[in-house]
Amino acid sequence: MKTFYDKVYKVTRKIPYGRVTSYGSIARYLGCAGSSRMVGWAMKHSMECPEFVPAHRVVNASGLLTGKMNFGGTHVMEELLENEGISIENNRVVDFKNKYWDPVKELGTGY
Repeated sequence: MKTFYDKVYKVTRKIPYGRVTSYGSIARYLGCAGSSRMVGWAMKHSMECPEFVPAHRVVNASGLLTGKMNFGGTHVMEELLENEGISIENNRVVDFKNKYWDPVKELGTGY
């Protein structure tokens, strides 16, 4: 049986290179609207996964890099996103609406 974290990681691995999504969007896709903090906790623990989880692509609903402290340095998350062509200003994704990836629209109704 898959845990909630496993389901979060499966969705997160589908976020395309150069795109971002939000904690709440993942929660809604999984049928758990209102559980965005749990998605955040899953992102915090994603570094423990044997398979890579692109947790740097998950930001808050306004594009703010709220999880940056979990990447071993204050600028690591920003650098990872910038390496994918995503501009960051003041800890926020520039042009968030165009970089945003909605799992419900892209993957269907979820689990």
